[in-house]
Amino acid sequence: MSSSAIPANSSASPAISPEKEQRRQALLSWLASLNQQGLKLDSMRPASADASFRQYYRIDTANGGSLIAVDAPPATENSQAFIKMANLLKDINLTVPKVLEHDLDQGFMLVTDLGTNTYGQILNSDNSHKLYMDAIDALVLLQVQSQPDVLPEYDRPFILRELNIFKEWYIDKHLAVTLSDTQTTTLDKVFEHLTASALAQPQVYMHRDYHSRNLMWMDKGNPGILDFQDAVYGPITYDLVSLLRDAYVQWDEEIVLDWAIRYWEKARRAGLPVAPDIDSFYRDFEWMGLQRHLKILGIFARLSHRDGKHHYLGDIPTVMEYVRKTSHRYKELVPLLRLLDELEDNAPQVGYTF
Repeated sequence: MSSSAIPANSSASPAISPEKEQRRQALLSWLASLNQQGLKLDSMRPASADASFRQYYRIDTANGGSLIAVDAPPATENSQAFIKMANLLKDINLTVPKVLEHDLDQGFMLVTDLGTNTYGQILNSDNSHKLYMDAIDALVLLQVQSQPDVLPEYDRPFILRELNIFKEWYIDKHLAVTLSDTQTTTLDKVFEHLTASALAQPQVYMHRDYHSRNLMWMDKGNPGILDFQDAVYGPITYDLVSLLRDAYVQWDEEIVLDWAIRYWEKARRAGLPVAPDIDSFYRDFEWMGLQRHLKILGIFARLSHRDGKHHYLGDIPTVMEYVRKTSHRYKELVPLLRLLDELEDNAPQVGYTF
């Protein structure tokens, strides 16, 4: 999972590692060859933070605008997938960055700048309904265009790989707990319930990170959509739950239910194969959310322990609240709630400084 927003303003820049500085200089050299773009290279500055290995830079242009330079190391990032998905979304008339130049061998791209206002930065109680309805309309438009065999499939091995991030990084590494055989069986049964539920849902184009940090507020064509290179063909509720049960922005459950029902109604009118009754649909939504939130717990732990990005630990309580509330509501998932209680009682107490 990525939490990037290409155009977001960044805070004071941390010290740059020699490897990152080397790539920054290589990026500058590549940009210098793009004379037709009118780039003011001395204006290049960080444009956002990112949970992946990508780096984004904003550069002023001679015409008074700005563009975004993307450093996406080929060893870890799939720029070809970004370009493919950008073209697909553009053809659907969704608002996405246009790829102006690219060098796939080096992992560099130059793309249009969608501005500096992410949903996460401007959402409030006054504008939230309008912004979420825009995002839901864009999501329905994306899903209606879905076809099999265009994007990678979000299949059983894919889902289980994601769930195992929770076990490897949150339980084993972050909590420093080794599961007993009984606990492992309990967790595996929960994983199987979630996997079966996801695979039973209708399959559509799936952004995979459709949330407040990857949506931009736009005067026209709202929202701007970012960070779509990991898109797959998967469960119809996945992107909706990414949007409405966001790891970074939390809303009252009554509001989330209202927005989910509005999506369901719009999806049905658009001919999408959502569950025929709202109760079944909302159960699919909640179980999909639990799968995603378990993965996110693992990813936040991995970002801290592997990558030194400890600030993501501050978002764990919001995600854990989602996990606990959903687990409490369904008898098949209550064993997960009990397991979490056991794990947290047994975990060593470790302090973190943010």
